[in-house]
Amino acid sequence: MNEPLAERVRPKTLEEYISQNHLIGEKGSLTHQIKKGIIPSLILWGPPGTGKTTLANIIAEESKRPFYILSAINSGVKDIREVINKAKQAGGLFTTKNPILFIDEIHRFSKSQQDSLLGAVEKGWVTLIGATTENPSFEVIPALLSRCQVYILNPFGKEDLIALLNRALKIDKHLKSKTINLKETEALLRLSGGDGRKLLNIFELIINSEESDSIDITDELVQQKIQKNTVLYDKTGEQHYDIVSAFIKSIRGSDPNGAVYWLARMIEGGEDVKFIARRMLIAASEDIGLANPTALVIANTTFQAVTTIGYPESRIILSQCAIYLATSPKSNASYMAIGKAQQSVKQTGNLPVPLALRNAPTKLMKDLGYGEDYKYAHDYENNFVAEEFLPEEISGSSFYKPGKNSRESTLSDFLKKRWKDKYNF
Repeated sequence: MNEPLAERVRPKTLEEYISQNHLIGEKGSLTHQIKKGIIPSLILWGPPGTGKTTLANIIAEESKRPFYILSAINSGVKDIREVINKAKQAGGLFTTKNPILFIDEIHRFSKSQQDSLLGAVEKGWVTLIGATTENPSFEVIPALLSRCQVYILNPFGKEDLIALLNRALKIDKHLKSKTINLKETEALLRLSGGDGRKLLNIFELIINSEESDSIDITDELVQQKIQKNTVLYDKTGEQHYDIVSAFIKSIRGSDPNGAVYWLARMIEGGEDVKFIARRMLIAASEDIGLANPTALVIANTTFQAVTTIGYPESRIILSQCAIYLATSPKSNASYMAIGKAQQSVKQTGNLPVPLALRNAPTKLMKDLGYGEDYKYAHDYENNFVAEEFLPEEISGSSFYKPGKNSRESTLSDFLKKRWKDKYNF
């Protein structure tokens, strides 16, 4: 029984698969394609232990296709070419169903390794399924990403995790040989961090540490057996998300000491410099925004610099940026504005563009009134005229509310002078 519990109870069919109903539920976006065997090249993006590898295996099994597996950790261009050659040869036997090539942690592949996949994917020699815990928009080259559909897997919820435990108790021979009572599960679920594999590994560790064949699982027992949640920093586990959350909240809260401490935790844990820099890029816009527009420039320069330099020197650049962001004035006005505007779009639908704002590249469009009565701002005093720039149905709607900081107060005065009371600036 050397095989881990998570592997022993890995689902083999769609019916056994737990969670991700938005993908493989009754109305899931992948369900119909899998049943029909019409599988596009795709990227499965989600946190660790959410069923990416399992889903790839099920897709291959349901579609009755040859299945090749590579791990980006220990595979090079040579390995990719060998598998592609095998797939091309197998393709002669499977005229309507090309082989599936599954690449785990595809974000770890270099540009040249990803380039080596392009021809095979484009010509249909293989159907690529890549699994990644990182945002594929950043980690997968555009040429490959454009040939794949991206599907997002969500962390397991409480009900999903309990269902995983109950399924393991029901089908695993070793667990069935014991009397196991799940009296309490809070500690188990908290330690798992939404990672199904981690949950089952912890559960098995606790079961194997008990000499009795009758075991009551309680929070106290779990905490007693699992002395430490994780090591100093686990790049793929719960702390990966908890620590970066603490880092961003420290920046948002204008505490440079907290920001540098959590940054140090990530650096000491070997966190990817690009991941840290990306988070600061987002914070520069979401939490600082127009209160200090230079923050976005600094964060973007930081991202470019650390991508070129790497560790250990990049720690200095990351620290400089983190302190700069933490000590900047804060505003989430831009973040709130786009959220309100998107909500309005969802509620009001595709409202027509006012005729005056429409482009009129053809005579017919001009005859229909496109662009007619448009007032060119530069023809007026202060380069401004009180034109209507929203659809009639939502005229006067205000999405941007300037933040209470010196720079946006200036913006507010500027807008009030022009728009008077229209938008309540």
